[in-house]
Amino acid sequence: MLPDRSAFPPDFVFGVATSAYQIEGSRHGGAGPSHWDTLAATPGTIADGSNAGLACDHYHLWPQDLDLIRDGGFGAYRFSTSWARVMPDGATVNPQAMDFYDRLVDGMLERGLAPYLTCYHWDLPAALSDTGGWQNRDIAARFGDYCTLIHTRLGDRVASTATLNEPWCIAWLSHFLGHHAPGLRDIRAAARAMHHALLAHGTAMQALRANGARNLGIVLNFETAQPADDGPAAVRAAEVQDAIYNQWFIRAVAGQGYPQAALDGLEPHLPQGWQDDMDLIAQPIDWLGVNYYTRRLYAGGTGLWPQGHAAEGPLPKTQMDWEIRPEGLEEFLIRLSRDHVGGLPIIVTENGMAEAAGDDVTDDPRRVAFIGDHLRAARAAMDQGVNLKGFFYWSLLDNFEWAWGLGPRFGLVHVDYDTMARTPKASWHAFRAMLAR
Repeated sequence: MLPDRSAFPPDFVFGVATSAYQIEGSRHGGAGPSHWDTLAATPGTIADGSNAGLACDHYHLWPQDLDLIRDGGFGAYRFSTSWARVMPDGATVNPQAMDFYDRLVDGMLERGLAPYLTCYHWDLPAALSDTGGWQNRDIAARFGDYCTLIHTRLGDRVASTATLNEPWCIAWLSHFLGHHAPGLRDIRAAARAMHHALLAHGTAMQALRANGARNLGIVLNFETAQPADDGPAAVRAAEVQDAIYNQWFIRAVAGQGYPQAALDGLEPHLPQGWQDDMDLIAQPIDWLGVNYYTRRLYAGGTGLWPQGHAAEGPLPKTQMDWEIRPEGLEEFLIRLSRDHVGGLPIIVTENGMAEAAGDDVTDDPRRVAFIGDHLRAARAAMDQGVNLKGFFYWSLLDNFEWAWGLGPRFGLVHVDYDTMARTPKASWHAFRAMLAR
């Protein structure tokens, strides 16, 4: 069961989140190819062989999707604009895209929903990927121009703007582990992408401020890293992964420099003169977005850095084998407030679980329990002084789950990918009941 709405302040924001590429359908509206379209066209890269050409057809069905958010009692919608839709060749503006996002934002306001904009949620134009993408320092200036373009068109109506979503995924998951586009396993590429993504954030922050933007932030993901046993090798493996995943990006944004445990492996591969960029990266932000889903155990290993590897954990798991550990959300919110951002406003910008659909696609009791437990963890962090201002569930809809394809279902609303019919699940109704109380 979900907690009472009265457990949170009256101005606490409850919303849902999506991303453009996962729901819109990249074949519509003059969108250009992104590096995800390239990856999806490569055999063996997407678990079920699907792609996001149609996705949830949000490009055409957005009015009913916004109705579902409003009717669920939510006050805000976190959405992203697609760089590949807005600039199909990485440079030329697509008028159809700008008109679409105009209509979308106006549609939110007409329904009383606060628009929370994320400028980049992983859909890099393939033309920019061709020239090195996030490995290329030039990406920072290009990203600043793109964010300025979006803000010039939409900024008078959005409640807040985030530059990037989850730079760990943009850089490490995609360039070192090879699971996401562009699908590389290259430490030099990863190190440069990790730095250039942050440089792009800082460059965009400067450009947006100069354009009159307010209420700016960045969305970072955090995943508890714990040793699989008490041995020194496992402890060290967890420390290194924590530095890469949970410290690299927030420390740089907060002006605290890169963590040494990550620099030990990455510094030889960073671009020359990277130290000179740190002040630009550490532009003041107005709020921090926190995405939290799970924890991972790490065992020690041998060979090349970082030398550890993930180990099986004992906790209950989601459809994607992610362990369910709500207390991790409380721990991260307290840690971020204590160690990095102080009293800066924090928003839980994503939290959710994948759960396979059964015979009754509306029956998702484990998701209801998951949401309730994580809301209580968020409330517990607030009770310990964390300046938490909002909570966005991921996701409104079942959608294209990146390299997993169309299998995992994160949505409060079930999507039939054959008919595109939307069916609210018990979790949507549970939120609706909570927010109506």
